[in-house]
Amino acid sequence: MDGQRPISVFLVDDVPELREMIRYGIEGDPCFRVVGEAGDGRSAIQGIAATHPEAVVLDLSMPDMSGLDAIPEIRKGNPAVAIIVLSGFSGDRMAPAARDRGADGYVEKGAPISELCNVTRSAVEERGAG
Repeated sequence: MDGQRPISVFLVDDVPELREMIRYGIEGDPCFRVVGEAGDGRSAIQGIAATHPEAVVLDLSMPDMSGLDAIPEIRKGNPAVAIIVLSGFSGDRMAPAARDRGADGYVEKGAPISELCNVTRSAVEERGAG
């Protein structure tokens, strides 16, 4: 990490146990610190506005407001935040739609946590937020 502060991350998934596993996995890397969590898109928008993270890890399939619908709203209020989709949907199928809405990266659920960390780190660096 070279003495830099950790990248702040906000987690969004409707399954609390999955959020806990993701938190545990990414906080195992000293480059990351989870600053908040939400279980749906609407709550995420509010939580992100309150915590100002550098990155958002976002599921697509959620109740109330899907991640796909939340991406442009998150982007509108937080233009510098890196948005990484973590989804059970195939990247071939959904990554283009997520990117069209404003996502910076796409990782399929089941990928190694190191892939999520690498994609998140790269997206934050590309956005100049980290």
